[in-house]
Amino acid sequence: MSESRVVVGPIDSPETFKDKAYTALRNVIVASDVYRSRTDIRLDERQLAHDFGISRTPVREAMAQLEREGFVRSVPRRGIYVVRKTKEEVIQMITAWAALESMAARLITERASDADIAGLRRMFATFEDDKLHAKLDEYSEVNITFHQTIIELSGNNVLIQLAENLFTHMRMIRGKTISEDDRVVRSIHDHMNIIQALEARDTERAEDLVRQHALGLAAHVAKHVDYLD
Repeated sequence: MSESRVVVGPIDSPETFKDKAYTALRNVIVASDVYRSRTDIRLDERQLAHDFGISRTPVREAMAQLEREGFVRSVPRRGIYVVRKTKEEVIQMITAWAALESMAARLITERASDADIAGLRRMFATFEDDKLHAKLDEYSEVNITFHQTIIELSGNNVLIQLAENLFTHMRMIRGKTISEDDRVVRSIHDHMNIIQALEARDTERAEDLVRQHALGLAAHVAKHVDYLD
């Protein structure tokens, strides 16, 4: 079985080595394109501690937290590996995200300022002509930021906290699926409709559009994403 390992730099701050190791590892996991490759990614505790320039204890504690959050798994006698979710797990995550994000959209229509909503439209100013084939990576980041901002603009701290860990998993799968089955053009169309509903303070429509947009991703995964099987 082919494997690869993550590459990290030293941690040079004496403060909260465990927290810094956790943040560094989570960031590198998110950036590792786990759904673009079938190669297992193994985390070597000893090597990571050496690369960070710290003892193994905070690295072990960081990986325990990542395992609780579903980012890594411990395999007896083999080591710790980055988790690649199954298709069913991904669909369940997207379904949960649909519930959280649609409620966030409802709250935006009731609480967010006009300026905050206008900021959502400015994200897509360079993409409205659908001339984005050479800017797919750039659009992918805008797409991810859009959904994160919808959650943040809800102003509901409990909802934001519930969504935080889920969003990190969602970011990895969205980054992979946005390039599939001509989803970019449809994504822009959906986002423009969502923004219009938010601008009009049309609560029911905004909530429904956001929910259907997320569930459309779930349907895409169910129908097309065979590499998760």
